[in-house]
Amino acid sequence: MQITIKYEASWQNSFLGGSNNEPIPKKGRSFVGSMKVLKTKDKEENFSNFIKREVSHDTVMGVLNRLIGDQRKLYQARQCSKYFFSDMEKDGQINFQNTHDQSKPISTEMVYIRNITGSTDQDSFTGAIKGDDPIFISDYSDQLWGVLTLDLDALCNFINEPNFKVESKIKFDPLSVVSQFKKLGELKNIEITEKIQQGLSELQNRYPDIKYINDKGAIRPVALYCSALYLQVSRLSKNFDLSNALTRNGMISGIAKSGFFTIKDFMDRFTTGSKKLIWGNPYLLKEKRKGEGEVTSVLTKANGTLEISLNISKEKSSELKNMIEAAGVSSFYLGKKGLAYVEDIRI
Repeated sequence: MQITIKYEASWQNSFLGGSNNEPIPKKGRSFVGSMKVLKTKDKEENFSNFIKREVSHDTVMGVLNRLIGDQRKLYQARQCSKYFFSDMEKDGQINFQNTHDQSKPISTEMVYIRNITGSTDQDSFTGAIKGDDPIFISDYSDQLWGVLTLDLDALCNFINEPNFKVESKIKFDPLSVVSQFKKLGELKNIEITEKIQQGLSELQNRYPDIKYINDKGAIRPVALYCSALYLQVSRLSKNFDLSNALTRNGMISGIAKSGFFTIKDFMDRFTTGSKKLIWGNPYLLKEKRKGEGEVTSVLTKANGTLEISLNISKEKSSELKNMIEAAGVSSFYLGKKGLAYVEDIRI
């Protein structure tokens, strides 16, 4: 028996993690359409979350079940004692051939994915800015934020000398802190000199969990500045009460000792509004590949023909054909989207 299926504009990508061959988690399958998650590499497989989908055996079995009117998930149908295709799958009686239409080559298309997870913009905030927070208007404020204005030599001196006095000519507010961190984040990695090594040793003794040196033996300067900022918090706490300026964990929101600065978390305390929701984003992945340079991947669509061959008896073929005709499925998805329909059934 042979079933010929034509399809058009079938999406060749997926926005969901997990598999249709397993029960849906309590919180649902993970959504991998956000820009941040798309760039994330799988720890075990070492590939990005830009998921490509091709017609597989499971795809074919899903189509066959759909054609006979069974709309359960494939794993649910297979668990049923009356699963119609049970013996056919066990005996390897089902084969297929997927051919792309050469007159309509695989196309690419930019699509925007609606944010269904409630994720927020990393670099934005909402509402009016509140610059009268204690962390900016207290007696210690200039000494605290002044650490961010030191050059690298002075920064190392500050780290190594407990009595180093920080003076700042800049009057800091939330936006000026954001601006300063952008400048620090643009600094190139630096090699370890003797002076930097002295400061680094002091910081590693205080914060042993932080990895300052990368695989190439260099350091991100912003990591030194962030750790030095918390070192200053520790020193200032001996003479000032900083409890109303820090979180319960003794942290400054949005600033990590390891050198990561998140604008949305930092500004959340200093604005009248909430974090800015992302309403959607392009399904797009830019990555650098060896020998290819920067490669941009977007959603792909395909047109073609799927030939499903079933090596079964004439009686079983007639039964299956009658079930398909009785279900009367006119069109369906082959994959996430697109149009697919049965063109011919031959016994």
